Amino acid sequence: MKISTEISGLKMRNPLILASGILGETGESLLNVAKAGAGALTTKSIGIKPKKGNKNPTVLETGYGLINAVGLANPGIDEYENEIKIGLRSKIPLIGSVFGKNKKEFVEVAKKMERFGVSAVELNLSCPHARGYGAEIGEEKKLVYDIVRNVKKTVDIPVFVKISAHTNIVSLAKNIEKAKADTIVAINSLKGMKIDLDLGIPVLSNKIGGYSGPGIKPVGVRTVYEIASNVKIPVIGCGGVMNGEDAVEYMMAGASAVQIGSGVYYRGVDVFRKICKEIKTWMKKNDYKRIDEIVGVALRG
Repeated sequence: MKISTEISGLKMRNPLILASGILGETGESLLNVAKAGAGALTTKSIGIKPKKGNKNPTVLETGYGLINAVGLANPGIDEYENEIKIGLRSKIPLIGSVFGKNKKEFVEVAKKMERFGVSAVELNLSCPHARGYGAEIGEEKKLVYDIVRNVKKTVDIPVFVKISAHTNIVSLAKNIEKAKADTIVAINSLKGMKIDLDLGIPVLSNKIGGYSGPGIKPVGVRTVYEIASNVKIPVIGCGGVMNGEDAVEYMMAGASAVQIGSGVYYRGVDVFRKICKEIKTWMKKNDYKRIDEIVGVALRG
């Protein structure tokens, strides 16, 4: 079985990508994920200047997924250069996740990411727990277009755009394609909250966080299906991928690859190797020889 693939010029040994998050915080953790079998890596979201993020508690387990409100804490792009250099030793594609509060910041960080050697940039237009960033920007159609178009004009590496499950998802996806993005990534975590029943207050210091894990997979699959049905650029699925069948489901919905984040929490960093094995087992059982034969099967039904 052939599970290697290529997306927007990025050659991957398998379709499993580390999603942007805590495991992309240091170069060493990126290398560990590569050793665990990932096909590509995504850094933690990085901005133009250091950002402290939200006060603790910032992460909680709900029994049906995770809610986090880290708040885009990061050291800033200049300080992060060394982590990128370390991560590049993995010899697999390294995608630099970028956030900003305006067009200028996105362009500047993307430029530096390219200079530092990443294979592609992923524009975070969907973080649900940082005021003035992410999802708040992703709701403004013209701003999204301007950010994507200007980054695309500035860098020569592929530009990925990570979005959430908007109600007007088709319009948003077409807008991103029109701005010449190379690939759309969907979905980011969804807005969620947990209340402390004894105190009668939200558990997270930020009150609202990003809900991820198995519970959001049906939303992610539906979103990927709608996007892939309406644009010609590749789609990467994200949200609730815990096993090989989850990955196959996303690919049948139109995803060329999938990102894994919460799956590491539930199954360990070796989840990448485990899911690769599960995909191969499923392919053999169902008489598929290549991973690209699976992509978009549901769109043709």
